[in-house]
Amino acid sequence: MKYAQSERLQKLPPYLFVRLEKLTSKKREEGVDIIDFGIGDPDLPTPEPIVRAIQEAMPINKNQKYSSSQGEKDLRVAIAEWYKRRYNVDVDPNTQVCVTLGSKEAIFNISQAFVNPGETIIAPSPGYPVYSGASVLFNEAKCAEVDMRPENDWLLDVEDCPTDAKMLYLNYPNNPTGATCDVNYLKKVAKWCDETDTILSYDNAYCEMCYDGYRAPSVMQATDNAIEFGSFSKTFNMTGYRLGYAVGHPDLISGLTKCKGQIDSGAPIFIQKGAIKALSMYGEDGSAPASVQANMNVYAERRTAVVEGFRELGFDVRMPKGTFYVWFDCGMPSMKFTEKLIDCGVVVTPGSGFGKSVENYARVATTQSVARIEEAFERIGKVL
Repeated sequence: MKYAQSERLQKLPPYLFVRLEKLTSKKREEGVDIIDFGIGDPDLPTPEPIVRAIQEAMPINKNQKYSSSQGEKDLRVAIAEWYKRRYNVDVDPNTQVCVTLGSKEAIFNISQAFVNPGETIIAPSPGYPVYSGASVLFNEAKCAEVDMRPENDWLLDVEDCPTDAKMLYLNYPNNPTGATCDVNYLKKVAKWCDETDTILSYDNAYCEMCYDGYRAPSVMQATDNAIEFGSFSKTFNMTGYRLGYAVGHPDLISGLTKCKGQIDSGAPIFIQKGAIKALSMYGEDGSAPASVQANMNVYAERRTAVVEGFRELGFDVRMPKGTFYVWFDCGMPSMKFTEKLIDCGVVVTPGSGFGKSVENYARVATTQSVARIEEAFERIGKVL
């Protein structure tokens, strides 16, 4: 017997990184050593104090029970306190914070909670595929992909956006471009959203991945009428733990929590205890702990190695101030570029997976050591 997928699922394109894995699996089977700059999964370890806190919490029986869909109270308090130290913003842990299973599920579920069939979701192009894919299709919504442009430093121009949309997704520091913004930009976007009655869903998963003195803002510094998604994944090298949070307007947090109550039973409590430890490591002035600073020093060195490597090959590459991605015009269709590099055992992400407007771009995740980066460019130089 064969089972037909639902029409909406058939419309959903294959997840980009699944496609990349299929392209590289044959090379691995052939014994090729793969240097993978594709998916943004940190290769650095979770800081030891966080691991220890989880280990200590795990054997305790009450930490082995279901959590709530909104998350444990002590973690919500810790998140609210972190926002005060980090951004000087007051949030109520009871009504304005929700603990999530990473930020990805919350980015999807917020649209489930507030977008009706036929309504419009604005998704920046390029952008995280969930914005324009699952969030749209599973709500039977319309997607308005709005192009971001390099001459505008990859900042979304709200004047290009439709004024009748229900929700706008926005993300800085930006995946895939590495672009950054300031509070004044967020205030401009928030004002436009208020005027057009558009829900502002702000993806701030890379807020702590910054370089060269740049410090990423929170949308909560610009407005109370928004929801912001954060993640422990990238900041603390905790991708596999699946833990994040949402902070924002009480109505938006309430809707998200109600949606999650029908879908999941909360993140593991013992992992939430580790997150409390992670946030407690920050200084009273919001300064990052030594472990996070050390991680960013590593990524900064790798970022420079990747940028300079492609520049030496003749590509025009900007030095990003945020994320651990390098984004550049590869001068040809991005899948063709990707396939060329896979032939020599190097994996990058084609820009076409992030939007129709960036067919000739590619993204490189700096999740390999400098030695491996140098080895990769030795190979790349032979095929380009």
